[in-house]
Amino acid sequence: MSLEFPKNPGFSGFNAPFRMNIDLHDAEFEGEIPEELNGHFYRIQPDFIYPPRFSNDVPFNGDGNVTLFNFQHGRVDVKTHHVETQRYKAQKQARKALFGTYRNPRTDLDDVKGLSGGTANTNLIFHAGKLFALKEDSPPVQVDPYTLKGIDDYYTFDGKMTAKTFTAHPKIDPVNGEMIGIAYEAKGEASKDVALYAVDKQGNVCWEAWIEVPYAGMIHDFAITETHIALLVTPMAVNVEQMEQGGVHFAWDSSLPSYFGVVARNGDGTDLRWYEGPEKCATHVMNGFNDGNKIIVDMDMATGNQFPFFPSLHEQFDLQRASGRLTRITIDLDDKEATTYHTEVMYQDIGVLPRTDERYWSRPYNVGFMPCMDPTKPRSPSMAGNVGMTLNTWVRYDHDKRSSQTYFPGENYTLQECQFVPKSDDAPEGCGYLMGIANNFDTMLSELHILDAENIAAGTIAKVKLPVRLRQGVHGHWVSRNKLES
Repeated sequence: MSLEFPKNPGFSGFNAPFRMNIDLHDAEFEGEIPEELNGHFYRIQPDFIYPPRFSNDVPFNGDGNVTLFNFQHGRVDVKTHHVETQRYKAQKQARKALFGTYRNPRTDLDDVKGLSGGTANTNLIFHAGKLFALKEDSPPVQVDPYTLKGIDDYYTFDGKMTAKTFTAHPKIDPVNGEMIGIAYEAKGEASKDVALYAVDKQGNVCWEAWIEVPYAGMIHDFAITETHIALLVTPMAVNVEQMEQGGVHFAWDSSLPSYFGVVARNGDGTDLRWYEGPEKCATHVMNGFNDGNKIIVDMDMATGNQFPFFPSLHEQFDLQRASGRLTRITIDLDDKEATTYHTEVMYQDIGVLPRTDERYWSRPYNVGFMPCMDPTKPRSPSMAGNVGMTLNTWVRYDHDKRSSQTYFPGENYTLQECQFVPKSDDAPEGCGYLMGIANNFDTMLSELHILDAENIAAGTIAKVKLPVRLRQGVHGHWVSRNKLES
């Protein structure tokens, strides 16, 4: 029997399966890597280790594959390793795909009944001395922070986390060191239950509360402030009927409103307030904070479905409506009569995956970053086969001036998510380095671009040149050496 991947754009070019675990000592680089970069930069990509059982499978259904960039003494070692989930181990042993369409257990083979279908392919976080690979449909998977080998394929914080899922975007409170997380569809498929968690600096669950959302839908990210958790429920709704017919978990239902909810941290959830809004899609948070008794959250937000591989029930996918812009949501908790939320588009750049200086998570902040699509920039003929939105710039935003500056790597590159790294623990906000993966369409190889975060328009200070092509990744996480070794 042949082992062959589908011949479609989802499995070609930089989307082609990676399937490798590599160990590269002293990666080639140009420029100068700053001595202050001393630690691990992790990033993760969905990667199908075997051809999917359904040729039109969505990219989010690939197995997690972690890339570790180990920075020390101005050099970089690189390692990649697949996350050893229950799903990965079962398929590796069977030497074929066993799971079906995205988050639809009805389409799995009987061989995997009772196993977790979580792919751990979306994000990573280091907390209380442990590194976790994350996917929002299942508990974390603990991996070794140095070797990337599996330690626990179904981590439930010593059984203290009772939800069946856990967010891919937990937040670390920069003051008390707690890790805050949510779990949607927490009691199982299509449940409206959401669990809220705090995990202390020692890794113990110190708070659990439960709330209910207006309808079961994707809550990919959320925000924390000093006092509250805020989350947006969008019309990317769970569609059981579609799953019963063999389809994927979600469908975009534009007849549904969006809802913005705020609930106090460390409470019992009974103070939860919902504010209704129009059809909106927003997947990622830049930051949230308190301004007096106001809750403010900045997100990339679009007016329609941002995922062309999730069906739209009432209209065709529209790239213009899918275009996200950094948008500020404001709620005044003193206004007891308010039933809707207010939005303000902060900048006109079209982009996704916003990031910030994580030392300011939940606190008033000024600096943020976002990969954007600038249609005015030239595009190399070698990119002719690249379909969809092309992220070709990184943008730094300084909110106090509502100003921005842009890094454009060249006409032959696309960019993935960027990561901010402070020069030191006490460096001013936004003073440090910006890094992330750039795909070079002339060489069909990937590079790690490193910039001075205060002057990204000046271009790279170093490029780590990889001898391989990494797939389109999702998210990354920086851990300094002193945190790794503390």
